[in-house]
Amino acid sequence: MAYVEPAGPDSWRVRYPKPDGSLGSLSGFTTKTEAENTAQEITVDQRRAQFIDPDGGKTTLTAWATEWFDALDVGPNTERQYRSFWNNHLTPHWGQHSLDSITNLSIRAWMKTKHHDGYAPTTVAAMVKLLSMMLSDAADERLIHANPYRPNRRGRRRRATPRERVHTTPDRALRIALHAATLAGPWAAILLITAAWTGARWGELLGLQRHDLHLVTGHMVIDLDEGNLLEIDGRFFFGPPKTDESARTISLPPFLVVLLQHHLATHDHDFVFLTPNGDHPRRSNFSRRVMRPAADGTRNHPDHWPTLPPVQPGLTVHGLRHSHKTWLIADLIPEIAQAKRLGHRIPDKIEHLYSHVAPEVETRLLDSLQRRWNDALFTVTGLQPDNLPIPLIGAPPAPDVPRSLRQLRRTS
Repeated sequence: MAYVEPAGPDSWRVRYPKPDGSLGSLSGFTTKTEAENTAQEITVDQRRAQFIDPDGGKTTLTAWATEWFDALDVGPNTERQYRSFWNNHLTPHWGQHSLDSITNLSIRAWMKTKHHDGYAPTTVAAMVKLLSMMLSDAADERLIHANPYRPNRRGRRRRATPRERVHTTPDRALRIALHAATLAGPWAAILLITAAWTGARWGELLGLQRHDLHLVTGHMVIDLDEGNLLEIDGRFFFGPPKTDESARTISLPPFLVVLLQHHLATHDHDFVFLTPNGDHPRRSNFSRRVMRPAADGTRNHPDHWPTLPPVQPGLTVHGLRHSHKTWLIADLIPEIAQAKRLGHRIPDKIEHLYSHVAPEVETRLLDSLQRRWNDALFTVTGLQPDNLPIPLIGAPPAPDVPRSLRQLRRTS
């Protein structure tokens, strides 16, 4: 219970108990009555669990961040991103600010400087989101009255057009895969083709193990608990896929079944996609050494071997997932079938729960993907595929691969 005591001539202060058992103090009252009224208000607010300790707001954001990160419960990649934003952007500017000194206007001024520094709007929004979460949790812990940040509802209207992600056609996806085979080996080509014709994410593909491929029945499984291989600070960890819906079964077109059978016959590792040295490919290395030269070409880099023409500049591995989605839309595949295949959730909860993919829809989907492969292979090589995979540059065919596949290699 709060009480009043003299603090000097014509001066009073209020003492109040704090949750840790210590006593807080508010001074500067010139009359006893004023101090008693404040003490009564504090007592009532404490009984109602509505009291905001003035000392709490003096906590620096750095001190609060230590507690906040200790209690954070998110995925490892998300925590890594949060800590990167904190260390590189929030700490230099906000670290020594007390919680009660951070205002809505000061946050907006900081956002403006970040925009002027050239950071993308989405990046700035992610920084502010982190700061806002920290302030909201500080308010929940009754260190401050409320999160001061408020969405901007005034000022200059921004008509930023969302940047369209680069996607590609099946024949260009195949050409890029052939370039990847030249740069890194057949495994890289098969990895990219699997990405393009299944829509699987990078981590989902790297996490695939032999027992996840069911080639007799023609499907692969993204496991709910270990369907994603995460790369964090240079180390690899198994983890769940991005969302619960991402744990799924993906049916494979016939050509991809044959291609994966051939690929598995070239090594005896448990993981499906590894480098020739038996290592997990690293996203940054693969992007720099394989994906960028395979998609962008190497003609502007005369010292680069081999010389490759550009195919689809700017395309990323994730862009193959967007390409897959684009192909499904163009082939009029129903939205529920697209969502199930890509691991998405349909916004309409009722439709998501009660919609199912009929067998004939799945058959039509696979027929469309097979047709796109056949057309791409004919466009790139001039040969009729007969459900055969791409030429595997530099790789000996497995014993059960038909002779016509060897001929296809030589023709390339």
